[in-house]
Amino acid sequence: MRCERRSDGAARGIATALLAAAALALGLPPASGREPAPIRIGDVLQDAPLEGLNGPSRQLAAYRGRPLIINVWASWCGPCVAEMSSLERLAWHDELPPFAVIGISTDDDAAQARAFLQRSHATLSQFIDRDQQWENRLGAGTIPLTVLVDADGRVVDKIHGMHDWDAPEALQLIGRAFRARRSGASR
Repeated sequence: MRCERRSDGAARGIATALLAAAALALGLPPASGREPAPIRIGDVLQDAPLEGLNGPSRQLAAYRGRPLIINVWASWCGPCVAEMSSLERLAWHDELPPFAVIGISTDDDAAQARAFLQRSHATLSQFIDRDQQWENRLGAGTIPLTVLVDADGRVVDKIHGMHDWDAPEALQLIGRAFRARRSGASR
């Protein structure tokens, strides 16, 4: 199951036109109007700031050196909410090589996301996606989206939809993805 991003295309179009007009009035060069293409499997995820939601803000580079699982979610997305507890359990799983699990909320209202995290007693580091920067960068047009990133920052896999992340099949998928990249890097 997946959730589509709630957005008002007309409002976004008007906002883009207003920004273009303001840039023109200020003598700034016009923006291309195009957002960079989402990261692809095999590409390195470049460093960028992560704005803290239930803890401090960090740089993505702080997670380099060990595999990382990024879950993109929203409090209004039923499948996102349903898989959150399995991500919590996954983060504490002992049978896989060490890795980190973080969440990035695409909620427009950070207070709503924080309220959900408090109700759910979340322990994972969670971040808020202002202005859809991470959503666009990761290609999260539908959520939940879970991105597996190796220790070098390379995207190993992108998995759309709700999953039971501590189920045996998911553990095997994660183990294979991280081991395959590690053994491929040593050649």
